[in-house]
Amino acid sequence: MYNLKFNDIIYAKGDLANDRLKRKSTFLNSFLEYLTGILNKSVNTVKEYNYDLAHFLKFISHHFGLSSEENIKEIDIHDMSIETVKQIKLEDIHAFLYYLTETYHSKAATRARKAASIRMFFSYLTQKAHLLEVNPAQGLETPKLDKRLPKYLTLEQSKELLEVTKAESGDFKERDYAIITLFLNCGMRLSELVNINIKDINFYDNKLNVVGKGNKERTIYLNKACIDAINSYLAVRPHDGVKFDSRDALFLSKRKERISNRMVQEIVKKELIKAGLDISKYSVHKLRHTAATLMYQYGNVDIRALQVLLGHESISTTEIYTHVENKQVKNAVESNPLANE
Repeated sequence: MYNLKFNDIIYAKGDLANDRLKRKSTFLNSFLEYLTGILNKSVNTVKEYNYDLAHFLKFISHHFGLSSEENIKEIDIHDMSIETVKQIKLEDIHAFLYYLTETYHSKAATRARKAASIRMFFSYLTQKAHLLEVNPAQGLETPKLDKRLPKYLTLEQSKELLEVTKAESGDFKERDYAIITLFLNCGMRLSELVNINIKDINFYDNKLNVVGKGNKERTIYLNKACIDAINSYLAVRPHDGVKFDSRDALFLSKRKERISNRMVQEIVKKELIKAGLDISKYSVHKLRHTAATLMYQYGNVDIRALQVLLGHESISTTEIYTHVENKQVKNAVESNPLANE
């Protein structure tokens, strides 16, 4: 059992990030370049792979006794050789996943993501880079995921959240209302909302182009509520003093620069609290769940249309939104013609 505490790897920005990238192991660096240059993975996706694999390789360094550093965060892996990687076996990967469970109580979804990163990494080393003859992750299974229904706001709760946000006072009430409106009506991801540029909006056809996972662009159609909220915000959006690289951004912060992911999360959290909703249950991503669920339940939306709208690569991902409320299940059973026999 591992008693070490692995502190979260913090990604740096700018020059520091570039410096750290240069100091990565050559084989890890080439894999990250492959993700970007060949597979066209987004910056955020590459960062996730980087995080997962750095976590794994730092663990391996300690697991193999190659470092006396007690704080795994401080273990330097830039000089790890491919010969060390060749020694990794399936049981070492299992030990890493066990370590995550025992030390951090990592959820199955977290372990599944890291397992997927490791599988792809070793697949690259064997089939693309030809640095390994044997793939130790070939028989690696995905940790079994708990099948849980997504948490979402009811229609009444959604209306309350919108009303509370609209009733706000202050310099940013139009911005915050537009943000909540887009989340609840369009089901977009946090990164998609943050990266919206004004030029991405086609006001003539009421549609918006966003870039989702894997740098894939898709079109989102905007309803009247969205158009009205955006127009109200644009009427008061700052124009003077906006940072040069944020001039095209739709949503701006108090500092007149593109709003950050963290700021949007704080805005949503604030409004959820004011609406009397439990922030331990609801978050930005739960608003995406809410939009999908409401469209499916009240809009008679075809599952494949919902897949396109949400930007899901696989229909199986979208199918989670076809859940039915317990009340509906109960009513269905009670409507059975044999119910009163």
